[in-house]
Amino acid sequence: MSSRRRFIEVLPLAGLSVSGLSLLSLTAACSDKAALPVAAPAPAPSPVAAPVAAAPAAPAATSALPMVDPADANAVALGYVVQSSQVDGAKYKTHAAGQACGNCALFGGAAGAATGPCPLFAGKQVSAVAWCSAYAKKAV
Repeated sequence: MSSRRRFIEVLPLAGLSVSGLSLLSLTAACSDKAALPVAAPAPAPSPVAAPVAAAPAAPAATSALPMVDPADANAVALGYVVQSSQVDGAKYKTHAAGQACGNCALFGGAAGAATGPCPLFAGKQVSAVAWCSAYAKKAV
């Protein structure tokens, strides 16, 4: 290298450390002046054990889950009705005959089951003949 300035331009300044030598000590080696004292490198952080998460509880049997209450705030917001034929067609124009939770893509019950879980109502189950505004036809 022809000069210290060129040396500094060539090396990246951020985080340069070569076997515990800092940029300051490397540039001091190129100088006629006495080197400045260099602080010892910081010790590596001690590894901290990550907190162990509790194993997720086994999913409850569908029959043990409570039914969705149509008066529940989430059910009201989604227009949930226990019987699909009771949907207010003027309010929910997307409702069509034949739509029910049992043939919705979100219904988690077995085919032909009378009730099943729904991710929209976590921890609760819905009737297969119920309906809500989030209805999405199950792919065949």
